[in-house]
Amino acid sequence: MDRPIRAAVVGTGFIGAVHIDALRRLGIEIAGVLGSSPERGRLCSTDLGIPHAYASLAELLADDRVDVVHITSPNSEHAAQAHAVIAAGKHIVCEKPLATSSEDARSLLAAAEAAGLVHCVNFNQRFYPQAQEMASRVRDGSVGAIRLLSGSYLQDWLLADTDWNWRLDAAIGGPLRAVGDIGSHWLDLASFVSDLRVESVLAELITVHPIRHAPVGPVATFASASGDTVPHQISTEDIALLLVRYAGGARGSLTLSQVSPGRKNRLWLEVDGSQDALAWCNETPDELWIGHRGRASELSQRDPSLLSPLAQQSTWHPGGHAEGFPDSFRALYHAVYADVATGHPSPGPTYPTFADGLTQALIGDAVLASATSGTWAPVNAS
Repeated sequence: MDRPIRAAVVGTGFIGAVHIDALRRLGIEIAGVLGSSPERGRLCSTDLGIPHAYASLAELLADDRVDVVHITSPNSEHAAQAHAVIAAGKHIVCEKPLATSSEDARSLLAAAEAAGLVHCVNFNQRFYPQAQEMASRVRDGSVGAIRLLSGSYLQDWLLADTDWNWRLDAAIGGPLRAVGDIGSHWLDLASFVSDLRVESVLAELITVHPIRHAPVGPVATFASASGDTVPHQISTEDIALLLVRYAGGARGSLTLSQVSPGRKNRLWLEVDGSQDALAWCNETPDELWIGHRGRASELSQRDPSLLSPLAQQSTWHPGGHAEGFPDSFRALYHAVYADVATGHPSPGPTYPTFADGLTQALIGDAVLASATSGTWAPVNAS
């Protein structure tokens, strides 16, 4: 490309601002933003110093300066917006879930592949350096045959029955909440690290607050509600317990919760192999635990000089200079925009694509089927 790459961002909430920050740190020009209303778009444009607020998606897509569109809107809008972006011939980064149904996710993958566009689902957890290091150690054989993947993703931001966010409304957030919102991150990361596919699941879904008290006005993600409320019936899960069977015989267990006091955003993944074990937590992202039997286990601190070549691609700072949540977005987009610069996806993208988004949608189908039947449910092939 003989000019600077430019992006536009759909959605002006918490995660939209994170996308904008990461893009700016990579030197990507932000042509404009699209809010849920012209007023919200203008407010974001002013607050973040973005030159333009689009009045509509049509206006954004008609802007020939825009090469890549980042979709960070509520889940129910992803499919229609992503199809429109693809039809306009623009590369695309979409927040998870790719769509609220596997049928829509499959349709989006087919459309993006047919158009030859770069397409990414924002599973940023893969791009912490120590997560990449885990994957490298599995692939070089030092862990041995993987036998067990276990862990959790715990939050407390929906602990009280007065906590509210649009994700609680199944018509907007989709039929799965804890599984779709945070479980998809863990499941994607576990499969990336292990290079194993989920074959079937046994799931229990628990709704702690069947009635929540929604505020009359909107509430931003992670913000506290106040003022007048109205009762709202909840059909999605606050807690999910999953057993997982992986191709090749490995097993997994996962606990998900958005009602765990004191847990702000804690993803924990342990991989137990026949030789070594690995464990990592995103709240202490620079630390990788390496378990041994015949000698002392290790706690390895992120240091670029000690990381594998794969992990070195996702780190910028010297050892002792912490890299965390915002840096994982930068590392992800660094990989995505390398393909954007060529105008098409590479043969084997290092970033999560719409195929990975479809995989999580199909796992979601199996989770719902299992929770309904009380039995193991297979994950249908994509």
